[in-house]
Amino acid sequence: MEFRGKVVMQKYDLGRLLGKGTFAKVYYARNISDGQSVAIKIIDKEKVVKAGLMEQVKREVSVMRLIRHPNIVHLFEVMASKTKIYFVMEYVKGGDLFSKVAKGKVEVGDARKYFRQLISAVDYCHSRGIYHRDLKPENLLLDENDNLKVSDFGLSTLVDSERLDRLLHTTCGTPAYVAPEVISRMGYDGANADIWSCGVILFVLMSGYYPFQDSNLMEMYKKIEKGEFKCPHWFSPSTRKLVAKILDPNPSTRISIAKIRETKWFRKGLDGRKMKIKQPIEDNSHLEAATAHDNPESNAAEEKNNSTKITNLNAFEIISLSAGFNLSGLFEENQNKQTWFTSKKSASAIISKLYEVAKMLKFKVKKKDGGIVKMESLKEGKDDLTIDFEIFEVSPSLYLVEVKGLNGDTWEYHKRLKEVRPALTDIVWRWQGHLNPF
Repeated sequence: MEFRGKVVMQKYDLGRLLGKGTFAKVYYARNISDGQSVAIKIIDKEKVVKAGLMEQVKREVSVMRLIRHPNIVHLFEVMASKTKIYFVMEYVKGGDLFSKVAKGKVEVGDARKYFRQLISAVDYCHSRGIYHRDLKPENLLLDENDNLKVSDFGLSTLVDSERLDRLLHTTCGTPAYVAPEVISRMGYDGANADIWSCGVILFVLMSGYYPFQDSNLMEMYKKIEKGEFKCPHWFSPSTRKLVAKILDPNPSTRISIAKIRETKWFRKGLDGRKMKIKQPIEDNSHLEAATAHDNPESNAAEEKNNSTKITNLNAFEIISLSAGFNLSGLFEENQNKQTWFTSKKSASAIISKLYEVAKMLKFKVKKKDGGIVKMESLKEGKDDLTIDFEIFEVSPSLYLVEVKGLNGDTWEYHKRLKEVRPALTDIVWRWQGHLNPF
């Protein structure tokens, strides 16, 4: 492999260009210390910020950091310089599935293997509240053993991103693979939408062309919304039956992944055995605290009558706040004016203590909705400092308080924080940067 003579972050030798897009380029690279081959996605930070894609990049990192599956590209680490963001990922050298299907349909046995691996990966993501929302052959890579690897989680979303109606509302994805309910913009279930995309991928693998085609995009959308497609004559009855159940335009009657696994076509060659895909051992200890609040009966009685609405913090958000994985510094100007601490005290006890400390340190206090306590300096002038304390419930017995400095300068913020921290000793369990309880 030819290397370009450039070293990234004093850790990786950069090799040839693997691909590029509007905001990023992907290179082959090699870890200097152990020689491991990796792929490095280099993102232009300024372009991302100007395009308003900051949250999309953060989302992709948060999602990829959470998932460990043999059929999903593994993210090793994220690094950043003043102008670039570096995603260091597993190097998958077999190319993408699109390159294979562009040559025509694939053999039935290969299509079945790829589809099984795709379903396994998607099912794994759904079990963790993650929806990909842009499944297509271009985002499905093949390794040296011809095994499928799902990549590109830039458009993915997490279950906690849903509205109160439990539906997603962002129209996204690639037109030929997008589900009809996504096009309708009436709200959709992320799992059902991903299943539809899997069905389109299966059709393309088996036929070599799209099920829904038209030179006019609106006409193609009409066909998708009606589920109008025709299977080629070489599709077997079991293939036709499965494709029809997946490409059902009604999401409420569309086949589920559990039912897909039970179909004759999917199970062929498994000899009646339950298909098992070896999963890597996961350390989920960091998720335990975050999932404890799922049991409504375990909420502390003293919080039932608390008029302050405390936001539940999910596992994904906890990980994004972890000291080694907080991306706010990659984009935000005030990254030096924020920190957080955890507490085992109740929300009301935390709020009471904040009031006490504010009075002691001569701050004016305002309590806002959503569990936010705002401390304002009584000093008059343009450099007045405001510090926000926002309280999040991780579990009934654990809260996270995010501390942000607003207005004022960084020096003043750190000066006053040094006064605040010792005064909060009674309620603080761990400050950011100390032993992480998650």
